[in-house]
Amino acid sequence: MIYKFCIVSDEVDNFKLEIAIDSDDTFLRLRNTILDSIGYTKDQLDSFFLCEDDWSKGQEITLEEMDTDSDEDMWLMEDTRLSDFIEDEGQKLIYVFDYMTDRCFFMEMKEMQPGKSLFDPLCQRKVGNAPKQFVDIDEINDTLSKKTVASTTIDELDEEFYGDESFNEDEFDLESFEDFKE
Repeated sequence: MIYKFCIVSDEVDNFKLEIAIDSDDTFLRLRNTILDSIGYTKDQLDSFFLCEDDWSKGQEITLEEMDTDSDEDMWLMEDTRLSDFIEDEGQKLIYVFDYMTDRCFFMEMKEMQPGKSLFDPLCQRKVGNAPKQFVDIDEINDTLSKKTVASTTIDELDEEFYGDESFNEDEFDLESFEDFKE
């Protein structure tokens, strides 16, 4: 079975990515396809989180085991198949690519194609430019020092510098991907 994911950013309005991948492939191959498609390096710790409809984070699938003392099950990308956790169209995920600032992509599994398979994952469509992989701390500090409003809250800064916690659901508009359906 082939899964098609739509990926958007809350930092860049015009960015969209569509990835097609076999359901028996691993989260690691999905991660690498995303990173290759947008030109990010693969030397950072990152994780996928399964999400509820309101985008609250659930089960984590991580690149490396970090906490061996935990009673929770640890799911590693290289050992975990997509089909182990993703069963329905509409499944939401968050891919955290920058742990230092909790920057992420919002993902939704938009289409399942039963009876088909795909040897290598593939970026079927890319629109716009992804946000920078790394935030320049000096640039943030310069911007902060130029702020004239003393009452700016941390929440306002988070939204300005890293995108907000929510985004427009219309960014997952299926009509823009209709030409990929067979």
